[in-house]
Amino acid sequence: MIRNRQTGRERLIVLVTVALGLSALVGVSAPAAAAEHTRSASERAAVVVDVGRHPTPKAKPTIVLVHGAFADSSGWSKVAASLQAKGYPVIAFSNPLRGPAYDGEYLRQFLSTISGPIVLVGHSYGGVVITNAATGDPDVKSLVYIAAYAPAEGESVAAAGELGGGHSTVTEHLVIRPFPGAAENDADAYIDPAVFPEIFAQDVPKPLAKTMAASQRPGAVAALLTPSGEPAWESIPSWYMVAKYDRIIPPEAERFMAERADATTVEVRTSHVPMITASSAVTSLIVAAAR
Repeated sequence: MIRNRQTGRERLIVLVTVALGLSALVGVSAPAAAAEHTRSASERAAVVVDVGRHPTPKAKPTIVLVHGAFADSSGWSKVAASLQAKGYPVIAFSNPLRGPAYDGEYLRQFLSTISGPIVLVGHSYGGVVITNAATGDPDVKSLVYIAAYAPAEGESVAAAGELGGGHSTVTEHLVIRPFPGAAENDADAYIDPAVFPEIFAQDVPKPLAKTMAASQRPGAVAALLTPSGEPAWESIPSWYMVAKYDRIIPPEAERFMAERADATTVEVRTSHVPMITASSAVTSLIVAAAR
């Protein structure tokens, strides 16, 4: 095959020559024909440029991860790393664990410092916090509940744990300690470290589960008993992960709350901490919500 070796300049000369010849045949002046050719070439170049442009990709939402009681932000380490590797901005929020109203307002003000869309993810009692914080916030595009409470208005954590015919026994294993400034009949609650691995993280390697028990952050007793506020899941699309072998929140209650919130729901065969033992599945669910 013989390749056309004409330069761009040579091809342009040929085109102009042809245009001049055609103009003589149809009675169009050479300058007009040349101008018409030049305009057409410019238009064609503009078309080529337009076709070559790519739309600017939308900025990815910020993923805010909210831990629950008897835990801290380190529980999100695997999930946070996976999301960051996928290009998502990630913040593991430090939950005060004082109660739905206080913690919800604390998170609400925290979110006001973030620009752009947000995906809120809550684990356990963290679900109560995102439920209260996101109500009325137009920047929060999705809610993700990971083995979490998704309470209705006026519903406490203790009441939510009994939904769907389930029964939570976590209150039977609490160690209560005072804290300064606590209201009457309030105190900090820890899960007894002796039973923590068995009821909170039975599928986590025992050395790690013991470390989690030793480093757990307490939740105020009031956080378990105070009624929740207007739920964000009534107006914001929600996703829910049910932990089938959860011994903190009964799976029956998780399914009930997921269905009530009309959440896109998946189930995993884990304990109460799927973000540790099924981190890939948790990451996938968050990414689905982020899209």
